[in-house]
Amino acid sequence: MENINYPLLYYTLPDESLLGILVGTEHKVVDKDLKSLKSTLSAHLQKQYKRHDEYDFFDIVEPKLKMVEITIRPTYQDDRSAYPMKDAVKVPVAVIYGESDDGGYECYLPMFGRKFHYYDAKQFNTLVRHFCTHLLNELTPEDLYRHIMRSPPQMDTVTLRVNYSREFDYGDNYKPEYKTLSSMADRYPYSKAIRRNISAFPDAAWELEHKVSETIEKLINSRSNVLLVGKPSVGKSSVLKQAIRKITSKKREAKLDFTFWQIMPQRITATAKWLGEWQENCETLIEELGSANGILWVVDFIRLLQTGGEGPEDSVASFMSSYLREGKLQMVGEVTPEQLDSIKRLLPGFAEQFQLVKIDELPEAKIQNILQKLAEYSGSNLHINIGKDALGVSYRLLQRYYPYNSFPGKAVNFLGQCVNDAQLNEADKVDKAAVIRNFIKQTGMPELFLRDDLLLDSDGLKDYFSQKIIGQPGAVEQMVGTIKVFKAGLNNPHKPITTMIFAGPTGVGKTASARAMADYFFGEGQTQSPLIRIDMSEFQDPSMIYRFIGTGREVGKLVKDIRERPFSVLLLDEVEKAHPVIFDSLLAALDEGILVDAYGRVTNLRNTIIIMTTNLGASNRQSIGFDKNARPDYGGAMRGFFRPEFLNRIDAIVTFNALNNDDIRLITNKELHDLKQREGFKKRDIRLTFTEALMAHLADIGFDERYGARPLQRAIEQEVVSPLAHFLNQHPEVSDRELVVDFVNGGVSIS
Repeated sequence: MENINYPLLYYTLPDESLLGILVGTEHKVVDKDLKSLKSTLSAHLQKQYKRHDEYDFFDIVEPKLKMVEITIRPTYQDDRSAYPMKDAVKVPVAVIYGESDDGGYECYLPMFGRKFHYYDAKQFNTLVRHFCTHLLNELTPEDLYRHIMRSPPQMDTVTLRVNYSREFDYGDNYKPEYKTLSSMADRYPYSKAIRRNISAFPDAAWELEHKVSETIEKLINSRSNVLLVGKPSVGKSSVLKQAIRKITSKKREAKLDFTFWQIMPQRITATAKWLGEWQENCETLIEELGSANGILWVVDFIRLLQTGGEGPEDSVASFMSSYLREGKLQMVGEVTPEQLDSIKRLLPGFAEQFQLVKIDELPEAKIQNILQKLAEYSGSNLHINIGKDALGVSYRLLQRYYPYNSFPGKAVNFLGQCVNDAQLNEADKVDKAAVIRNFIKQTGMPELFLRDDLLLDSDGLKDYFSQKIIGQPGAVEQMVGTIKVFKAGLNNPHKPITTMIFAGPTGVGKTASARAMADYFFGEGQTQSPLIRIDMSEFQDPSMIYRFIGTGREVGKLVKDIRERPFSVLLLDEVEKAHPVIFDSLLAALDEGILVDAYGRVTNLRNTIIIMTTNLGASNRQSIGFDKNARPDYGGAMRGFFRPEFLNRIDAIVTFNALNNDDIRLITNKELHDLKQREGFKKRDIRLTFTEALMAHLADIGFDERYGARPLQRAIEQEVVSPLAHFLNQHPEVSDRELVVDFVNGGVSIS
């Protein structure tokens, strides 16, 4: 027996647990401490070696750890171009290197799963920087900063005891190596340690035991390919995971020898560089699955039709169809009904190879039973008590605000987050207040919407919007009315919260109104802005529909933003400038609150307020600026421009008036009030007073007959902020003072 020592690179995670990467292998594990981490990996290596007579080859004699700093300029990329950031950043990269048995040298880059061989030690620095620079340039700025924020790694070793004479024993106990399979897929079930770090709750298929039995029967007794079909969060994954655990736990008593391998379709083609290479990898994968008596569990199943070639007909799914038909490959996965319809339409021969296990939504009584079981599990295993009032309010809020997801999945996810939050705050219970607090964090909605016992203050609400939206009483009334309907729960749950067109000249407050609506509705808990603004003038060509909605493989701007921020206000600015085909693509979103792409993936807009701005009709008014007597025909202009089926899906058309002198003065006062809140003044405890002469001057130069009040902010920056900045830089000793900003003799003065 001899020892093989694998370097163990480990990082400390924010929760004080450790992420371990076993260099030279595919193994990554999260565990509570270094001892547990080494024990888990050592036991796994020894078990795999004992079972398959195989182990990962590692040939560095004395491995060393070195941190190399690579200077990179992060770059954002889209379909049109790359946008490098202004400043470069230094990214630390962990490198394991040393002399190998053959006299050369090996270098491993564990965080990237890459390595290279070299023969001259002097080449080390050049090669490391070359490889690291290439790999880092492929990352997004977000991924780069995640690398930077990681704690410094440390190195240890994990030992595998190997009997070299045993390697040549090709008797009855010999089992082949699964190099391709192991590199592309992960064995399932995971270890208990890994499962604990994935979810606070178990993957139990409560109230769905009959579906577990049906899945087992089709997989094992019928040896069929199986698709579990159901709405999002209905319990497909839990049924499949429990079925796999039952099958693997019965191996000895029933003499079963099935193995399950979980794979993402992208991993099949990820390493392929040459024509035909991924097909060869796929053939090897299928051969090794056959040797392992393996069943392939495909995660994100619909991607099989998108991965590989240009379309479904030359995709991985199409390539695998013949193997499924001939019984050389057995596969299982999960899809929604919409995705199943797309598979049948795009690749019917592939869809025919699967038997279906349909999982319907559970009745309320069974859902309540599952919620109670979650509470019992949390109390007995996690020592966090979930009260009945917390379960009740969770069910009510999830039922109303997440109608497009199903129970029990959405309850498991949400209550799991509540439990994790309680653990982080060292609390021993999840009560009603904690549920509401977590719901605010997720949605950004104010507590007023989440609690039935809080009454709506109509006058206060009107004052709130009147202070933010000057000179537009019609817009204020419309927003207050929308909030009243939503608070009463009378909005249509199968459509966006509301859809509105804001019509009026430039610079009268349309965008500011949308921002005020976003801040009120969704501004409480979200770290990102709840306002999604899309300039529709960028979509004047019909081909731009793919940038707006997306293609089968890539999501468009609208879909991407809504998936990231489902609770938001979507502002489609200057909507009339978009091509008519763009309006057609919005019909389903306006009517049903959903967008479905060619592959059946659903983007939900039912927790979104859709606001479109337009200048249609504004150019017809007889006078621009302060004259409110002119009555532009906005309705007629829109009826002449938009198709009836588009306008009929709009809940309200809100017209914005031209501004008068009093409005401009109020807007000026509001902007100056906001200026007082800037950090530089607060830090030095400087209080600002603005004279009437200054405000009159700003109101005069900050309003333009063509652009409305839009130039006002620029005027304040030039006429007020710049002189104040110059004054404070010249007088660094000034603090805890009141500064009077005046307009005297044609210039701004500060005293």
